Amino acid sequence: MAEEQRDPREVRGAGGGTRGVRAEEVDAWGELVDTARRTVTDGLVVGTSGNVSVRVGDTVLVTPSGVPYDRLAPGDVTGVDLEGRQILGTLVPTSELPMHLAVYRSTDARAVVHTHAVHATAVSTLVPELPTIHYMTSALGGPVRVAPYATYGTDELAENMLQALADRSACLLQNHGTIAYGASLSQAFDRTAQLEWMCHLWLTARAVPGLTPHLLTEEQLAEVGERLRGYGQRA
Repeated sequence: MAEEQRDPREVRGAGGGTRGVRAEEVDAWGELVDTARRTVTDGLVVGTSGNVSVRVGDTVLVTPSGVPYDRLAPGDVTGVDLEGRQILGTLVPTSELPMHLAVYRSTDARAVVHTHAVHATAVSTLVPELPTIHYMTSALGGPVRVAPYATYGTDELAENMLQALADRSACLLQNHGTIAYGASLSQAFDRTAQLEWMCHLWLTARAVPGLTPHLLTEEQLAEVGERLRGYGQRA
């Protein structure tokens, strides 16, 4: 219970010193924890599988390794710099830190969500690319690729992921799961959920005996992409 009483502005660094947590980092950590818990509630991860991060300036806040999300408290802020050096907290960062940092170094991402969603993981074992079963494929930048398998937490996996993410905002990780990024935690989560839904849809359609799912063409997806640029409310 003592953990929950810790002042989030006084988080111990890995070296034993303290570094005051900025107000925006306190807020971002709260949103990160809420998002991580939502991945469990929505069935995208089981136990402590998967991980979430958010970038605040040059600091990346990440879920710690092996800690159930419902036990994370405000004082458990865990943060690293863009080189992976821990600058906030004493909890060990997620083992998938290389993937998260690779995304931040190579894109304009402000948040990353990684899951072991069951339907998406199943699809990752079957095809090199998710078939274009739905027009929301365009919202992820185009047909979702599958990054070749590599051991979790390795630079090899991070490199495979980056290649699969080229011009995309999400990809599948073979025999592993999903990764998606966005301009915010909510966008990264929504893209993750959308990808899992499309994988579920494709698996459901292809399971019908004697029938083959109709897939969308490149031209159809391109048309949707144009329409999506003007989607939503305007200020």
